[in-house]
Amino acid sequence: MSSPSKRREMDLMKLMMSDYKVEMINDGMQEFYVDFKGPKESPYQEGVWRIRVELPDAYPYKSPSIGFVNKIYHPNVDEMSGSVCLDVINQTWSPMFDLVNVFEVFLPQLLLYPNPSDPLNGEAAALMMRDRTAYDQRVKEYCEKYAKAEDVGGASEEQSSDEELSEDEYDSGDDAVAGQADP
Repeated sequence: MSSPSKRREMDLMKLMMSDYKVEMINDGMQEFYVDFKGPKESPYQEGVWRIRVELPDAYPYKSPSIGFVNKIYHPNVDEMSGSVCLDVINQTWSPMFDLVNVFEVFLPQLLLYPNPSDPLNGEAAALMMRDRTAYDQRVKEYCEKYAKAEDVGGASEEQSSDEELSEDEYDSGDDAVAGQADP
């Protein structure tokens, strides 16, 4: 079996070759951002999120740390920190899984099938259980407000959408958007 560092390198390359925009945070291969599009035929389908991924030294034997950088309205995602409550990643991770599984299976499943009985966002869970139509509408509002391609960073350069952004703080491109912290 190959070493964890070789496996990390191989999984990262596989992810980069799978049509995901991957942006390294430091020189190493342990921290990076991945732009993730919401699954089709869901209230999240118009959204694009920047996902922060941290690979532990023991990866693939220990699960990656996954978090949403821009806001998402979901019972199993903490609205302020972006932390994900995802059983497969946090508790049942296996070295058989790889990074492509996270973005092609686990995260889409999380968005398609929220679990309101184990919430990180109690308000979203309560609304989902009380009024699914209102919940879906709130999800779409969050997508419109926080999860457009230009919100995740790199898209503003590619699509020249700077004229849509009127506030001076957004003029610096990727760094201003990716670097904002929630109060």
